[in-house]
Amino acid sequence: MRNILKSTFLLIVFCSFTQGPAPSFDFCSIKNTAFNPGEVLTMKVFYNTLGAYIGAGEATFTTSLDRYNGKPVYHCVGEGKSYSFFDGFFKVRDRYESYIDTSTMLPLKFIRNVSEGSTTIYNNVTFNEAAGTAISTHGVFKTSNCIQDVVSAIYGLRNIDFNTYKPNDKIPFDMFLDDQVYHMYIRYMGKEIVRTKFGRFHAIRFKPLLIKGTMFTDGEKMNAWVSDDPNHVLLRVETPIVVGNVKVDMIGYKNLRYPLSSQIKD
Repeated sequence: MRNILKSTFLLIVFCSFTQGPAPSFDFCSIKNTAFNPGEVLTMKVFYNTLGAYIGAGEATFTTSLDRYNGKPVYHCVGEGKSYSFFDGFFKVRDRYESYIDTSTMLPLKFIRNVSEGSTTIYNNVTFNEAAGTAISTHGVFKTSNCIQDVVSAIYGLRNIDFNTYKPNDKIPFDMFLDDQVYHMYIRYMGKEIVRTKFGRFHAIRFKPLLIKGTMFTDGEKMNAWVSDDPNHVLLRVETPIVVGNVKVDMIGYKNLRYPLSSQIKD
């Protein structure tokens, strides 16, 4: 259960060949055109091991406008929790938050505060882009240019213009997690219609590169769909795990920047 909910953020987190050189997406100077402060997205996690999907937990992403060290920032928070039925097996109460510079979309501060079964993890990270360092609860670490954290990467990737890419193109970025720099990417797979618990949508599909964990193998086993409209809202995630598979669906939203025009009215 721990890694089921964690995977939502690691998309939610991110070789083979590409069909020609892909256009670059500059993570050093992202202009936010996808979301507004006040947005709320709710995702439901389903687990399938015997042919039926069972609701296992929820993840909620919220954004607000704040200030950090005198700078205007987006304060983006992702919270995941298991349902009470699953708490007896593995209780999860996770909170990830990022303070993102509104002018560059680069993270200034990242906090990970999780409780998963008998394990608790707390890490408070301050990024210094000019010095190329991340100062965490555990020390000072070198980072690459335009480094992202888990949450800032999710919001930054929503600003990609997928119309400039071809199927199989890779979009790379670097992410700091657990006091390490990971060289990540998502692979654009094209556009299609996806049916979710919320309805049918015109969607953009891509495959994130997964970080190897206890329930996942590394590689491109996960599929993710975002709405094919200017919001680029995460609609669905599907991935196999060691036993069974997991599906994550968007089940609610508030205060989107644009109408959810990708939804197909039946």
